[in-house]
Amino acid sequence: MRKLIAVVLLSLCFFSVNAAEFDTIESLNGHDIGVQTAVLYEELIQDRVPDTTFQYYTMPNDLILALQSGKIDAYLIEEVSYGVQKKNHPELTVLEEPAGYINATCIIGNNEKQDRLLSELNAFIAESKENGLLDKLYDYWITDFDPINDTCDVTGFTGENGVISVAVEGGYEPFSFISNGHVSGFDVDFMCRFARAYGYTPEFYEVPFEAIAPGVESGKYDIGMNIVVSEERNETGTLSDVYYSTPIRLVILGEDDSALSFFDQLAESFYKTFIRENRWQLFLQGAGITILITVTSIIAGTILGFLVYMLCRKGGKVSNSITNFFLWLIHGMPTVLLLMILYYIVFGSSSLSGTWVSVVGFSLMFACFMIDMLRVGCNAIGRGQFEASRALGYSENQSFFRIILPQAAQHFLPIYRNDVITLIKETSVVGYIAVLDLTKISDLVRSRTYEAFFPLIVTAIMYFVISAILTRVVTMIEHAIDPKRRKKEKILKGIKEVE
Repeated sequence: MRKLIAVVLLSLCFFSVNAAEFDTIESLNGHDIGVQTAVLYEELIQDRVPDTTFQYYTMPNDLILALQSGKIDAYLIEEVSYGVQKKNHPELTVLEEPAGYINATCIIGNNEKQDRLLSELNAFIAESKENGLLDKLYDYWITDFDPINDTCDVTGFTGENGVISVAVEGGYEPFSFISNGHVSGFDVDFMCRFARAYGYTPEFYEVPFEAIAPGVESGKYDIGMNIVVSEERNETGTLSDVYYSTPIRLVILGEDDSALSFFDQLAESFYKTFIRENRWQLFLQGAGITILITVTSIIAGTILGFLVYMLCRKGGKVSNSITNFFLWLIHGMPTVLLLMILYYIVFGSSSLSGTWVSVVGFSLMFACFMIDMLRVGCNAIGRGQFEASRALGYSENQSFFRIILPQAAQHFLPIYRNDVITLIKETSVVGYIAVLDLTKISDLVRSRTYEAFFPLIVTAIMYFVISAILTRVVTMIEHAIDPKRRKKEKILKGIKEVE
């Protein structure tokens, strides 16, 4: 116990000394610096820290965890976001010199609305600068930001000019975040006011930051928020005028002046994760989406895979070649890549939601699993049993469904059960296509609470529960068709006992 305490104290001293060593940007040269994926903040200091390794993270909250655990020595973030983080993590501090300054714009979707939206948005930005609206929004959401009480008015849309889809990060206070079950923040408020002024109805999609620009450029979304201006983006994307500017800060660990005990911190973390704003409901909603995608994909994939196998089981060259090609294609493709191709390309111009695109993707994946399982199971049954059944007068289909398939099921159902568990875990990537599943909800809650323990642990437990329930269902089916588990009365049904 004494050794453990000594190690902890030495670790604390190590972090304190390291933090004290960093007083200029050049002093971080050769150390690891974290940055959020696709924000381009690292370009501001690359020439001043040539030996530094930049590590990329999906969400701002991940940067804090990486800093606390020693994986990075500092990270880059907007000054306005650092102010929110500092309220939740008093141990954070920043270098006195800013890393630089950035300008943020909106990226306009590559579709038929592009020219009109660009013109209207630029006019609204110019008008908002002139009449002081942007300053008003900045003061409300940034200077005097209250994460508990600040709300966004998402009503009053006339919609005579149609619907516009807006991609926001959804986990980046104070720009876009989930509050009381609804998206809120500076970017959301700004777009709501724009929509009311120009007769639109906005639909907001919570998308990982690195997926916003690709989604907008493919035409899936009409507008993407909070895009940092760069020469390359000016060449490839259609950007609006700048709607806010901010310094970029290098955050390091300082001293923790928190007076809360360990158990008090734990209780506060539990309250912020589940009780405040009824966030437990978000976890239930996320679990519902995960179950919907999983169960629907299993059922659809099973049916699709079985039908394809029935078409191919007689050995047709054309049908088998096509099937084998798609099996090779889908098996060899990462799940998240398959989903993004379906969402941004195949269904890019359709109104199909991310949830149902996920169902399509996972149904295709599970159908491939099903085809492979049926091939393995049926090939394990000797050809002689099929020939014997035909000799007894059974038709080809009767032989398959009554003799071959029941025996084959004993071989592939254990694999089927494992594939169900695999599918449940694979659904955790659907947040990349704007689906608020269990994992994505956990990320959004972490972005609000700046706590990792309860969101991650509870999410893991919920996945275990979902897996256990679905696995139990498959096991019950497996036992129901197992001939070794049949009762004697059922085995002897229809047989008369000779006296």
